[in-house]
Amino acid sequence: MRDTIIDILCEIVEDVDFGTCTTLIDDGLLSSLDVIQLIGALNDEFDISIPATEIIPDNFNSVDAICAMVKRLEDE
Repeated sequence: MRDTIIDILCEIVEDVDFGTCTTLIDDGLLSSLDVIQLIGALNDEFDISIPATEIIPDNFNSVDAICAMVKRLEDE
């Protein structure tokens, strides 16, 4: 899952070390438009629906945070 999410992120934004970065939102590496694209791609790839309540910086600041959110939503 982690590699798939990194691949999706690399298609949206280039030249970011997604494997280690933990401040994707805080440092402005992902714009609001990027997050919208990411949400659409995650919904399609993992057959989930990300509700508005999950769209918070903590869930998108790192690949690990995104993975945790996706896993949580898959389990629901």
